[in-house]
Amino acid sequence: MKTTIVVLSDPKSGSEEALGRVFNALAVAYDVKNAGDDVGIIFQGAGTRWPEQLQKEDNPVHGLFKAVEDKILGVSCGCTDVFGAQPSGFDLIKDNEVPGTSGLPSLYNLQKQGHNVLVF
Repeated sequence: MKTTIVVLSDPKSGSEEALGRVFNALAVAYDVKNAGDDVGIIFQGAGTRWPEQLQKEDNPVHGLFKAVEDKILGVSCGCTDVFGAQPSGFDLIKDNEVPGTSGLPSLYNLQKQGHNVLVF
């Protein structure tokens, strides 16, 4: 089974819901990874702000983030432009050439390749 997890929640909201979404997204990735199945994580939309936050050791989700960091496929290139994210160290994904943007991930292509796409 192939699973791609897309994180859209916004850390700038400062809400428990946003933290809960990224926590659960990473927990699902951890579960799938430990089961030995194919899993990848994409940060998209306002979620492109998460990598910078999760790399901080004082973030409550930092340990879980480090456990699945090797499964991060990248961040949406166009969304980093729109939301002013600084996702240093991660690939910028732009295979969906949306007009007026520098490109976004193609969730359609992932589904065509047999991936289950989960959105948090």
